[in-house]
Amino acid sequence: MADYSEEQCKELETRESIYPDSFTVLSENSPTGENDETVQTTLKFTYSEKYPDEAPHYEIFSQENLEDNNVSDILKLLVLQAEGNLEAEEAGNQLFHGTPVTNANFLNWKAKFDGELLEIKKKRMKEGEAGKNKLSGKQLFETDHNLDTSDIQFLEDAGNNVEVDESLFQEMDDLELEDDEDDYNPADPESDSVD
Repeated sequence: MADYSEEQCKELETRESIYPDSFTVLSENSPTGENDETVQTTLKFTYSEKYPDEAPHYEIFSQENLEDNNVSDILKLLVLQAEGNLEAEEAGNQLFHGTPVTNANFLNWKAKFDGELLEIKKKRMKEGEAGKNKLSGKQLFETDHNLDTSDIQFLEDAGNNVEVDESLFQEMDDLELEDDEDDYNPADPESDSVD
């Protein structure tokens, strides 16, 4: 003969280990009413033709120690639970269904998208035109002759008077620099050899 209380204890331990955070034992003994009588009922669920889109049919098949008002409360609770489950299922399904793509929807989206692209292109063109009007450093130096002496003026203001003998640079042709040497090529192992 099976020891039911031991089996039930093992079942509780198993459930506690599987669901440690969500499973709570409310009572180790079966709850009884004021007169130490237990209440028992058997519910019969029958799938409807459109289940799971429709709630199943249910009825109280047998009952023990239940009053009529308790039976109606149980039936109301079942109706509320079934409606809540169907609404939750429908809300979950709505997450996976977006706006259906029709020709009209697509054309509206395409017009809006093309408009956004056109705005971006216009903005880039304006930025490009503004960049064309800006002078490069060389152009700025060539047009603004105040910059010719700005470095010298800066050094003079700092007390560092530098004089440059420009005659040294005028006769560069007199220097005998050999241009016939090959340039250094790192890919060529013989380019760094000295003759």
